[in-house]
Amino acid sequence: DVQLQASGGGLVQAGGSLRLSCAASGFFFDDYVIGWFRQAPGKEREWVSCISSRDGRSYYADSVKGRFTIARDNAKSSVYLQMNSLKPEDTAVYYCAADKGPLDGLDCWDPDEYDYWGQGTEVTVSS
Repeated sequence: DVQLQASGGGLVQAGGSLRLSCAASGFFFDDYVIGWFRQAPGKEREWVSCISSRDGRSYYADSVKGRFTIARDNAKSSVYLQMNSLKPEDTAVYYCAADKGPLDGLDCWDPDEYDYWGQGTEVTVSS
């Protein structure tokens, strides 16, 4: 079975850091673009970042650029989201998703592009 297991969420004070992980199984991870999305209470799902399948190219939403870093370890079938300088507006449930790329020609900010989704991990940033 295909699984994307997001973890690493929690409660942190503004200015703090968290590192989210997304562990994949059930498909050939190396071929897939991975995206992170988030959804705050009462708001629509928002794209955060994405990373290409093999060459490490990454893209970020303007709201997180310079604060968040996405990385992947294909040997471990995992993607990570390092979140620094967290703000209360970063509070949301964070989801990882996978799309059978390549990244070129893919609208990686569009949730409809993705084939598989994880269950989400909750991040709360207190002011």
